[in-house]
Amino acid sequence: MIATITERRYSLDEYRAIADKSEEKCEYHDGEIIKMTGGTVNHSRIGGNIFTFLKFVLRDTRFEAINNDLRLWIPEYRRGVYPDAMVFDGALQFNGDREDEVLNPVLIVEVLSPSTEEYDRTDKFRMYRSIPSFCEYLLIRQNKVFMERYSKQGEIWTYSDFDNLDQSVLLDSVNIELAIAEIYRNITYVDITTL
Repeated sequence: MIATITERRYSLDEYRAIADKSEEKCEYHDGEIIKMTGGTVNHSRIGGNIFTFLKFVLRDTRFEAINNDLRLWIPEYRRGVYPDAMVFDGALQFNGDREDEVLNPVLIVEVLSPSTEEYDRTDKFRMYRSIPSFCEYLLIRQNKVFMERYSKQGEIWTYSDFDNLDQSVLLDSVNIELAIAEIYRNITYVDITTL
């Protein structure tokens, strides 16, 4: 006899009640609750570096950088996720009366982890593209100097990558220049030439 295992599905209200009380971050994936694991020192430093840079450079503009404490709601896919950083053009649009769920980033940043790298590049990016305001995506490796940038030009997404600390990139969505060295400030590697 084969035993069947039924996974518990949660309503959005049940998830929110759990997330509001939980000491750990957890994402909502259309009925599933996914606990987020802790990151590495490099992951935390890189996330902090890019958020701090964006927050500082965008001060006194119409843009606002937000760290990974705020949940992004993706209506089409019924997902609540926590990108490493987001930037908004003008007022944040909230999901109904929720002040902990936003809908309208223009720029999303993900620091890649071995366990989520494929998901961040494929399914998650596909879901992010359903957000009308979203037009720029940065994927940052933590084990070596390498950043990928996707930028929406009309209806077409273009790709570019950066693997040198001397490089910089113009972020079209917010009209600022980002030096790759700013992302990797105070990051230590085992041996970046072999990774």
